[in-house]
Amino acid sequence: MQYKKSDFYYDLPERLIAQTPLTPRDSSRLLVYDRSEDKTEHKIFRDIYDYLHAGDVLVVNNTKVLPARMYAHTEHGGAVEVLLLKRLGKDRWEVLVKPGKKCTVGKTLEISNELSFTVEGITDSGERIVKFRYGGVFEEILERVGSMPLPPYIKAKLEDGNRYQTVYAKHDGSAAAPTAGLHFTPELLNRIKGKGVEVASVLLHVGLGTFRPVKEDIITDHKMHSEYYEIGAEAAEIITRAKREGRRVIAVGTTSVRTLESAADENGFVKECSGNTQIFIYPPYKFKCADALITNFHLPESTLVMLVAAMTGREKILSLYAEAVEKEYRFFSFGDAMLVL
Repeated sequence: MQYKKSDFYYDLPERLIAQTPLTPRDSSRLLVYDRSEDKTEHKIFRDIYDYLHAGDVLVVNNTKVLPARMYAHTEHGGAVEVLLLKRLGKDRWEVLVKPGKKCTVGKTLEISNELSFTVEGITDSGERIVKFRYGGVFEEILERVGSMPLPPYIKAKLEDGNRYQTVYAKHDGSAAAPTAGLHFTPELLNRIKGKGVEVASVLLHVGLGTFRPVKEDIITDHKMHSEYYEIGAEAAEIITRAKREGRRVIAVGTTSVRTLESAADENGFVKECSGNTQIFIYPPYKFKCADALITNFHLPESTLVMLVAAMTGREKILSLYAEAVEKEYRFFSFGDAMLVL
């Protein structure tokens, strides 16, 4: 069957879009859907402990969000918003700029007295390839001049930038947070590990391609942007051993799913690897490695809701979302979570 973008539409009242994160992190709500029994339960996120068993493997994405939003100015004083998307080399980046007309090839713009860039090219989809010039360490300058790249549907100011990072964030490189992981606290992770659950860390640097609206009517015509991923030797061994022994691999977030499914062979085994993935998961899809999923509630008609639908079925995900709307769950990045077993 060829699905249309409109097949993944649902109606969401704007008041249910979460504007701020909850404190503590694990106090958000949790919708639990058990596929084997076709049963739904409504819990608090910290109750996830009760659904995890000794021998399970929890796969987390330990990418770290860069303070990727900056503002440059032209020689005539005009402002240009610059959003880092993907590192292409030491000083070369793919960036999103607004307005684009001020960023023609060859143009140099200044962000601060210690950071400027020159536009070297324009991609087919309109992003700029730029080369930065600076003195010192790029990441340190970024901390001074950049801000967290919150999604446009979040209008409230984020008081603490760390709330848009997971507690296990380690490797700089993302333009957006792997938001399913935002619900975990160090204490909850320690309790889970104490139960005999293994935690395997993988890496996928989240680009805005993951969140780009699907413009084509037929979803198979949509082209995913490429994102960099890595699975280290230790994580590969933990995951593959679990698959061999018939234990559950539970992905924390759609980015962890995409990493696992990009790397896995037909048995669900993974090896130490790295590369770029453009994997687009939508129903019907046979999951090779991920047995269950922890995820947030995603935008209507997005590739993310399509991925979750591949695990639950399209009609079921729409009914679960309708139930979440009816019960006034909080949606999107700072919203509540769902566990699909």
